[in-house]
Amino acid sequence: MKVISLINMKGGVGKTTMSVNICDCLATRNNSKVLLIDIDPQFNSTQCLMNPDEYVNYLKKGSDTIINVYDRATRPLVSSVDGIKETIPKKIEDIEPLKIKKNFYLLPGNLELYRVEMTPGEGRENRLNKFLIAIKEKYNFDYVIIDTPPTPSIWMTSALLASEYYLIPVKPDPISFTGIDLLQSIIDDRKENLDLKIKCCGVVLTMVEDQTRVYKDAIKFLSTSKWSKYKYAKELPKRTAIARTQLDKTFILDLNDAQASSAITGITDELVRRTK
Repeated sequence: MKVISLINMKGGVGKTTMSVNICDCLATRNNSKVLLIDIDPQFNSTQCLMNPDEYVNYLKKGSDTIINVYDRATRPLVSSVDGIKETIPKKIEDIEPLKIKKNFYLLPGNLELYRVEMTPGEGRENRLNKFLIAIKEKYNFDYVIIDTPPTPSIWMTSALLASEYYLIPVKPDPISFTGIDLLQSIIDDRKENLDLKIKCCGVVLTMVEDQTRVYKDAIKFLSTSKWSKYKYAKELPKRTAIARTQLDKTFILDLNDAQASSAITGITDELVRRTK
C-alpha cells in the first residue's frame, strides 16, 4: 500500500483536482484499489465526490468522516447538521470509508475538524497512520492519496507522518515556484524533528497555458533549479470545463478532451513509476 500526500502551501494550484483525478485514473485505468482521504478542513475533495444532499444524509446516518480518526473522546459535539449531540468514538479499525465507485473509496472531510483540539506532541497526530495500519488487511488498498490543507498545520504533519511520499502540484508562475522552496523547508523541518522517512515523488504542473510568457519563464526557472529532476513530463492544461464540472462528480477522463485525458493518464503513470 503506497501512501502519497498531495501538498502545497498555496491554495488554488489544483491540488484537489489532482487528488480526485489521480484516484479516478488509478481506479479506472490502472485497476488499482484506492482510498482518497480528505484531511483539509475545507473538504473540497469531498465536495467533488458528494453533492450537498448526499453529504448531509451521510452525516445524518452517522457515517464516518476524517473527524472520527481524530476525535476520540466521548463529548458534546456541535454539528452543523444536527446541532449539539454526544459522540461516542468508534474503534479506529471500525471506521469505514465510503465507496464512490469500483476500486475508488473516500474518507470524507468534515467542516467540524477545526473544532477538534489537537496540539503537537500529544500523540493524536499519529492517528491517521494508525488508522491506515488498522485497515490495511481489511481493505487491501493499493494506493492511499491524502488531500492536505494549504497551510502548515497539525493536519499537514499528520498526513506527512502517515505517508511514504509527497507530490507537489504547482501552477507555472514565479510566485508558486518560490512557494515550493518554503514548503520544502517546512517538510525538512518536520522530517528532522519527527524522524520522517517521507520522500518527494515529484512536481506536477497544473493549470498550464503553454503559450504564455509566464509559463515560458516558469519553465526556464524550473529547468535550472533543484526541482528540474522532479518535474513530471506531462502537465495538466488549464480547462474551464474541469473547474466547471468537478462539483458535478465529473472526472477528467469523462470529459471529451483528449489532451487533458492524456495528461492525467501520463501524470498517474509517472506517479506509479516514481513510487515503486
